[in-house]
Amino acid sequence: MEIFTLLETLEEILENSRAIPFSSKGIVDKEELLDIIKEIRIKLPDELKQAKWVKEERGRILVEAQKEADDIVKEAENRIISMIDEHEITRKAYEQKAQIIETANEMSREITKGTKDYADNILEKLEVSLQDALKTVQNNRKELK
Repeated sequence: MEIFTLLETLEEILENSRAIPFSSKGIVDKEELLDIIKEIRIKLPDELKQAKWVKEERGRILVEAQKEADDIVKEAENRIISMIDEHEITRKAYEQKAQIIETANEMSREITKGTKDYADNILEKLEVSLQDALKTVQNNRKELK
């Protein structure tokens, strides 16, 4: 992530700045800091686009998982209809139908949960990264003022 590299560069500049005697303040090249901040602003939209893509991908995966579960249920129902000829076959078909539907529903729940957890984890990491970046920039601006 280029933003983190730029933020590390900002930190290095601030850490390596000449100290003003009898204070915790330092002297830095204002233009250099402003250039780095501009680069961060340019890079941020890419990070936001990536977060949007993750969100859209999560939605697509959820829709796909639901469609797959529906297809499994329809397939099970079709199998059952074709097996209704005899009593024993019918009984077995109802048992198999219930089993298939339960399996399909369980798979659907697992896929949905896994997808949501994955997307949430990525979005959480991105949110923390963006918050850290914002805090660093805000702290640097405060020190500059």
